[in-house]
Amino acid sequence: MKSFRKLFAVAIIGMIIIALTANLIVIIGKKGDNGRPYRVEAERIAYEIEQGKEIDYSGYKYITGVTKLEVMSDMQIAEYFDAEDDYIIKLVNGYLYRFDYSFNEKDNTVKIVIIVNICLGVSFLFIILLLIYFRVKLIGPFNKMAGLPSELAKGNITAPIEAEKNKYFGDFVWGLNLLRERLEKGKQQDLEAKKNNKSLILSLSHDIKTPLGIIELNSKALQRGLYENDKEKKDRIAGVINDKCGEIKDYVDQIIKASKEDFLELEVNNSDFYLSKVIENIRNVYADKLELLQIGLTVEDYTDCLLKGDVDRAIEVLQNLMENAVKYGDGKEIKLSFSREENSQLISVSNTGCTLSDTELLHIFDSFWRGSNVGTNNGSGLGLYICKQLMNRMNGDIFAEIHDGKMIVTAVFGMS
Repeated sequence: MKSFRKLFAVAIIGMIIIALTANLIVIIGKKGDNGRPYRVEAERIAYEIEQGKEIDYSGYKYITGVTKLEVMSDMQIAEYFDAEDDYIIKLVNGYLYRFDYSFNEKDNTVKIVIIVNICLGVSFLFIILLLIYFRVKLIGPFNKMAGLPSELAKGNITAPIEAEKNKYFGDFVWGLNLLRERLEKGKQQDLEAKKNNKSLILSLSHDIKTPLGIIELNSKALQRGLYENDKEKKDRIAGVINDKCGEIKDYVDQIIKASKEDFLELEVNNSDFYLSKVIENIRNVYADKLELLQIGLTVEDYTDCLLKGDVDRAIEVLQNLMENAVKYGDGKEIKLSFSREENSQLISVSNTGCTLSDTELLHIFDSFWRGSNVGTNNGSGLGLYICKQLMNRMNGDIFAEIHDGKMIVTAVFGMS
């Protein structure tokens, strides 16, 4: 806000300086011959006299008459030079001519100054109104929202953001509110998941204690030889231990299953979208980036068609595949290719320089799994797992293969 006030003050000072300068230029300029229009008219009339033309004074604003100095008495000559109106003398065709004119230089200068100042005033008023408009419609609302991103980053996401009705920030505030709601929803889901996991662990821990206690009791009995000579009881105890081990194994399987359940809330809004919209987005995002990295990008020709799914999620899947191709390829070439099978559109992203083994290929869509080719590349091992989940939610599929040293990942979309 202080910066705007400084800008406003500078603008006002600048306008005052411009107005003063313009007035000085007009006033000073009018003092020269260029500010005396009657001289121009006198020159034009003198030219007409030279050409022998008949003079029509109605077309002249300032010259009121022209008198030729011929042979006159001394008194006539005195009267000739003692005219009531202002005049100038010019020599034309060897004769002196008196050009009478009527011109009030001060009034003319005042008129011009007034006109200049009116024009400047209108312009300055427009600039001031424009600055005020920016202050009210842009800077003011922006200042109110300036702290919102930092508040969201701090986790202050409970209170809704006040909607802005102006056309400049309406969508922006709506987007921030949507982001806030999603962050809040994600926070609640995370807390709920932690609560459920804690409850599950506590429940399973309690359940495991019972069979463990029985196993411990029976194993001590066997250790002390209480049933040394009773084979039937020994067999029965062994059977109990075996059953309880089976129970513990079931509990452990439940823990493993719970840990593998979907922990990501991936929303998908399925509808119809054009293949070209997805491909052009990928081309626009990666053409310059890959050119900078000196990686060749080839996009095969394709026939546009309507696909089923979520266009934003489809773009997310292909962007993820492109990022993997950049990270884990040899930096030579990345290729997008297309094919159709029955009522499905296949989009394949391939990169050269694949070093994964066939056994590792089986796990690339598992959560938190990272292959032997990761090198120094950072990652969570969730990229392809998320792609798999998204494709499933769009009623599609995704698979990978290695062919001639190339990693080829193919997304399968249904066609409308």
